[in-house]
Amino acid sequence: MSNFAELSVNGKTYKLPIIVGTEDEVAIDISSLREQSGIITLDIGYKNTGATKSAITFLDGEKGILRYRGYPIEQLAEKSTFLEVAYLLIYGELPKQHELEKFKGEIKEHQLMHEDKKKIMDGFPSKSHPMGVLSSLVTTLTTFFPESLDPNRPDAKVDLTIKRLLAKMPPMVAWSYTKERGLPSNYPDNSLDYVSNFLKMMFALPTKAYEEDPIVTDAMEKIFVLHADHEQNCSTSTVRIVGSSQASLYASVAAGVNALWGPLHGGANQAVIEMLDNIVKDGGNTEKYIEKAKDKNDPFRLMGFGHRVYKNFDPRAKILKKQADIILNKLGVAAPELEVAKKLEEVALRDEYFVERKLYPNVDFYSGIIMKAIGIPTEMFPVMFSIGRLPGWIAQWKEMRENKEPIGRPRQVYIGEKVRDYVEISKR
Repeated sequence: MSNFAELSVNGKTYKLPIIVGTEDEVAIDISSLREQSGIITLDIGYKNTGATKSAITFLDGEKGILRYRGYPIEQLAEKSTFLEVAYLLIYGELPKQHELEKFKGEIKEHQLMHEDKKKIMDGFPSKSHPMGVLSSLVTTLTTFFPESLDPNRPDAKVDLTIKRLLAKMPPMVAWSYTKERGLPSNYPDNSLDYVSNFLKMMFALPTKAYEEDPIVTDAMEKIFVLHADHEQNCSTSTVRIVGSSQASLYASVAAGVNALWGPLHGGANQAVIEMLDNIVKDGGNTEKYIEKAKDKNDPFRLMGFGHRVYKNFDPRAKILKKQADIILNKLGVAAPELEVAKKLEEVALRDEYFVERKLYPNVDFYSGIIMKAIGIPTEMFPVMFSIGRLPGWIAQWKEMRENKEPIGRPRQVYIGEKVRDYVEISKR
């Protein structure tokens, strides 16, 4: 392969370097195109534009491959814990035993929340959406730790900021849940591991002793691992571009939380449950909705089927399908929405229409089912994924900072009015 691509415009030819990644991904580097020619490229939504070179996550949607730092997601979901994966994403390698214990200990050390945080919580309206509460709480960390605002602080101080954020995200998520439910906030329990501690803060009630369910804990562990990073998606790109202005980690992640809030991103699994609810309210006739989904003139779309990136089966969905089966069977959950989900899944996996178009159930379909079975309300779904996505956001922000990447500044093609003179208001 040549080291350059050639672009010809109006009789002039420009040479652009070709970049090849470690997995043989080929990219044309257009960084110098505007300087050479005054021409920019247009790629609305950045669907085919690489904004960075990253060593964190490899994704091949055509083959259904997802790897963190080279490790297949299937192996990590089966054998590792969420904090192991967090360490891997942030620091580049799986931790040795002593490194992992030190990492866990440092996170536990910073779990406790300042009482002023509770005063801030009290200021939110009782019906506040938990994502709005969470993004606000993450931003307020800059006020409790103002040293995090210094873009030139040493790496050790940056590392402290990272561990504080990992430590404080679970209680902030749990508090956003208890706030909405009108329940008292639960404090962290340092005798428990990361995920168990989080679930206790979520679900412990003052009226009875909390009993951990290992099936639920394992399901949440896997959901967090599977969502820890997913290359340059909407929220991750947001974290990087906000961080490129030398904004603090807390401010950058708060921006990522807000990006994740959108129904086309972190709210996708919420849309799955809402679709199932609507089918149940309409009588639960899945065949009717399968036919509606096949009708190109019908506005109805099956949520949770197919994927914007994966043109094959989403590898995360394969893992969560097994987990969903375990949850539904062992917890004995009986809900009409889940029965509808099972019927839709059966049809989609065997119906020629869906198989030909590779519209397989995706990770949002199964994660929505699992969280519904656990008892997590739908408005909390994107909040839960904020915990899972956090290590990836941190790793991407850290990589961008270490690479000394320039401030993000996309171009545009202007299609507005040409120059015109101002007209006095009396003459308009």
